Amino acid sequence: MALADVGFLDIGAQRLEYRMIGPRPDAAPTIVMLHEGLGCVGLWGDFPDRLQAATGAGVFVYSRAGYGQSSPVVLPRPLTYMHIEARETLPRLLETICFQRGLLLGHSDGASIAAIYAGTHQDHRVGGLVLIAPHFFTEDSGITPIVEARKAYETTDLRARLSRWHKDVDNAFKGWNGAWLDPNFRQ
Repeated sequence: MALADVGFLDIGAQRLEYRMIGPRPDAAPTIVMLHEGLGCVGLWGDFPDRLQAATGAGVFVYSRAGYGQSSPVVLPRPLTYMHIEARETLPRLLETICFQRGLLLGHSDGASIAAIYAGTHQDHRVGGLVLIAPHFFTEDSGITPIVEARKAYETTDLRARLSRWHKDVDNAFKGWNGAWLDPNFRQ
Protein backbone atom coordinates (compact mmCIF):
# COMPACT_ATOMS: atom_id res chain seq x y z
CA MET A 1 0.00 0.00 0.00
CA ALA A 2 1.35 3.44 -0.92
CA LEU A 3 0.83 5.74 2.06
CA ALA A 4 0.10 9.39 1.35
CA ASP A 5 1.46 12.00 3.77
CA VAL A 6 -2.01 12.29 5.34
CA GLY A 7 -5.19 10.32 4.93
CA PHE A 8 -7.44 7.65 6.34
CA LEU A 9 -7.12 3.88 6.72
CA ASP A 10 -10.08 1.55 6.87
CA ILE A 11 -9.41 -1.05 9.55
CA GLY A 12 -12.51 -3.21 9.86
CA ALA A 13 -15.44 -0.87 10.51
CA GLN A 14 -13.12 1.91 11.69
CA ARG A 15 -11.89 4.78 9.55
CA LEU A 16 -8.65 6.00 11.12
CA GLU A 17 -6.98 9.35 10.47
CA TYR A 18 -3.22 9.14 9.98
CA ARG A 19 -0.10 11.10 9.12
CA MET A 20 3.12 9.64 7.69
CA ILE A 21 6.40 11.57 7.94
CA GLY A 22 9.61 10.54 6.17
CA PRO A 23 10.42 7.22 4.55
CA ARG A 24 7.60 4.70 4.26
CA PRO A 25 7.51 1.51 6.34
CA ASP A 26 8.62 -0.67 3.43
CA ALA A 27 11.77 1.46 2.99
CA ALA A 28 13.05 2.22 6.51
CA PRO A 29 12.49 1.57 10.21
CA THR A 30 9.24 3.16 11.37
CA ILE A 31 8.21 4.66 14.69
CA VAL A 32 4.48 4.11 15.24
CA MET A 33 3.12 6.70 17.68
CA LEU A 34 0.15 5.90 19.94
CA HIS A 35 -1.52 8.92 21.55
CA GLU A 36 -2.81 9.51 25.06
CA GLY A 37 -6.44 9.26 26.20
CA LEU A 38 -7.61 12.55 24.71
CA GLY A 39 -4.94 12.79 22.02
CA CYS A 40 -5.00 12.52 18.26
CA VAL A 41 -2.76 13.11 15.26
CA GLY A 42 -2.90 16.90 15.59
CA LEU A 43 -2.23 17.04 19.32
CA TRP A 44 1.27 15.60 18.84
CA GLY A 45 2.12 19.02 17.33
CA ASP A 46 5.49 19.11 15.61
CA PHE A 47 6.95 16.32 17.76
CA PRO A 48 6.56 13.67 15.00
CA ASP A 49 8.40 15.95 12.54
CA ARG A 50 11.22 16.59 15.02
CA LEU A 51 11.42 12.89 15.84
CA GLN A 52 11.69 12.02 12.15
CA ALA A 53 14.38 14.65 11.59
CA ALA A 54 16.38 13.44 14.59
CA THR A 55 16.19 9.73 13.77
CA GLY A 56 15.83 9.49 9.99
CA ALA A 57 13.17 6.84 10.61
CA GLY A 58 9.69 7.04 9.20
CA VAL A 59 7.12 8.23 11.73
CA PHE A 60 3.53 7.01 11.52
CA VAL A 61 0.94 8.76 13.69
CA TYR A 62 -2.73 7.85 13.83
CA SER A 63 -5.88 8.77 15.75
CA ARG A 64 -7.60 5.79 17.30
CA ALA A 65 -11.34 5.40 16.66
CA GLY A 66 -13.25 7.97 18.69
CA TYR A 67 -10.50 10.59 18.46
CA GLY A 68 -9.37 13.29 16.06
CA GLN A 69 -10.98 12.91 12.64
CA SER A 70 -11.34 9.14 12.98
CA SER A 71 -14.72 7.44 13.11
CA PRO A 72 -16.57 7.54 16.43
CA VAL A 73 -16.91 4.57 18.79
CA VAL A 74 -20.03 3.15 20.35
CA LEU A 75 -20.44 4.43 23.89
CA PRO A 76 -19.94 3.38 26.54
CA ARG A 77 -16.55 2.04 25.56
CA PRO A 78 -15.79 -1.44 26.83
CA LEU A 79 -13.50 -1.23 29.85
CA THR A 80 -11.04 -3.38 27.92
CA TYR A 81 -10.75 -0.80 25.12
CA MET A 82 -6.94 -0.64 25.40
CA HIS A 83 -6.69 -4.43 25.19
CA ILE A 84 -9.00 -4.48 22.15
CA GLU A 85 -6.88 -1.81 20.45
CA ALA A 86 -3.67 -3.74 21.16
CA ARG A 87 -4.96 -7.19 20.27
CA GLU A 88 -7.23 -6.41 17.32
CA THR A 89 -6.76 -2.99 15.76
CA LEU A 90 -3.00 -2.42 16.06
CA PRO A 91 -2.00 -5.72 14.41
CA ARG A 92 -4.30 -5.00 11.46
CA LEU A 93 -2.99 -1.43 11.21
CA LEU A 94 0.65 -2.60 11.16
CA GLU A 95 -0.18 -5.05 8.36
CA THR A 96 -2.09 -2.40 6.40
CA ILE A 97 0.82 0.08 6.45
CA CYS A 98 3.31 -2.69 5.54
CA PHE A 99 5.25 -2.22 8.78
CA GLN A 100 8.58 -4.06 8.43
CA ARG A 101 10.60 -2.99 11.48
CA GLY A 102 10.73 -0.26 14.06
CA LEU A 103 9.40 0.87 17.42
CA LEU A 104 6.10 1.54 19.12
CA LEU A 105 6.08 4.87 20.96
CA GLY A 106 3.11 5.41 23.25
CA HIS A 107 1.99 8.05 25.71
CA SER A 108 -0.40 7.25 28.59
CA ASP A 109 -3.23 5.10 27.12
CA GLY A 110 -1.06 4.71 24.02
CA ALA A 111 1.84 3.43 26.13
CA SER A 112 -0.46 0.89 27.75
CA ILE A 113 -1.64 -0.24 24.32
CA ALA A 114 1.97 -0.64 23.15
CA ALA A 115 2.83 -2.69 26.27
CA ILE A 116 -0.25 -4.90 25.85
CA TYR A 117 0.64 -5.44 22.18
CA ALA A 118 4.20 -6.46 23.06
CA GLY A 119 2.94 -8.79 25.77
CA THR A 120 0.36 -10.53 23.59
CA HIS A 121 2.03 -10.67 20.16
CA GLN A 122 5.35 -12.22 19.30
CA ASP A 123 6.18 -9.67 16.62
CA HIS A 124 9.82 -9.79 15.50
CA ARG A 125 9.30 -6.54 13.57
CA VAL A 126 8.96 -4.51 16.78
CA GLY A 127 12.49 -3.87 18.00
CA GLY A 128 11.50 -1.89 21.07
CA LEU A 129 8.98 0.19 22.95
CA VAL A 130 9.10 3.77 24.15
CA LEU A 131 6.55 4.03 26.97
CA ILE A 132 5.69 7.46 28.36
CA ALA A 133 3.50 7.22 31.49
CA PRO A 134 1.92 3.80 30.82
CA HIS A 135 -0.88 2.54 33.08
CA PHE A 136 0.06 -0.74 34.72
CA PHE A 137 -2.28 -0.21 37.66
CA THR A 138 -4.83 2.38 38.74
CA GLU A 139 -4.50 4.57 41.84
CA ASP A 140 -6.69 7.23 43.44
CA SER A 141 -4.05 9.82 42.58
CA GLY A 142 -4.57 8.99 38.91
CA ILE A 143 -8.37 8.95 39.06
CA THR A 144 -8.69 12.31 40.86
CA PRO A 145 -7.55 14.38 37.83
CA ILE A 146 -9.97 12.45 35.61
CA VAL A 147 -12.85 13.39 37.95
CA GLU A 148 -11.62 17.00 37.76
CA ALA A 149 -11.47 16.79 33.96
CA ARG A 150 -15.15 15.76 33.85
CA LYS A 151 -16.08 18.78 35.99
CA ALA A 152 -14.01 21.05 33.74
CA TYR A 153 -15.61 19.56 30.62
CA GLU A 154 -19.06 20.33 32.03
CA THR A 155 -18.35 23.80 33.49
CA THR A 156 -15.49 25.46 31.58
CA ASP A 157 -14.33 25.95 27.99
CA LEU A 158 -12.56 22.57 27.95
CA ARG A 159 -15.18 21.11 25.60
CA ALA A 160 -14.71 24.00 23.15
CA ARG A 161 -10.92 23.69 23.29
CA LEU A 162 -11.04 19.95 22.65
CA SER A 163 -13.50 20.41 19.77
CA ARG A 164 -10.64 22.03 17.85
CA TRP A 165 -8.98 18.60 17.70
CA HIS A 166 -11.85 16.08 17.73
CA LYS A 167 -14.58 15.83 15.09
CA ASP A 168 -16.95 14.32 17.69
CA VAL A 169 -15.68 15.87 20.91
CA ASP A 170 -18.35 14.28 23.10
CA ASN A 171 -17.49 10.83 21.75
CA ALA A 172 -13.78 11.41 22.43
CA PHE A 173 -14.20 12.82 25.93
CA LYS A 174 -17.03 10.64 27.20
CA GLY A 175 -15.50 7.48 25.75
CA TRP A 176 -12.24 8.09 27.60
CA ASN A 177 -13.61 9.67 30.79
CA GLY A 178 -16.53 7.28 31.18
CA ALA A 179 -14.32 4.19 30.97
CA TRP A 180 -11.78 5.53 33.46
CA LEU A 181 -14.45 6.57 35.96
CA ASP A 182 -16.42 3.33 35.76
CA PRO A 183 -16.07 1.65 39.20
CA ASN A 184 -15.11 -1.64 37.51
CA PHE A 185 -12.22 -0.09 35.53
CA ARG A 186 -9.69 -0.77 38.30
CA GLN A 187 -10.09 -4.51 37.76
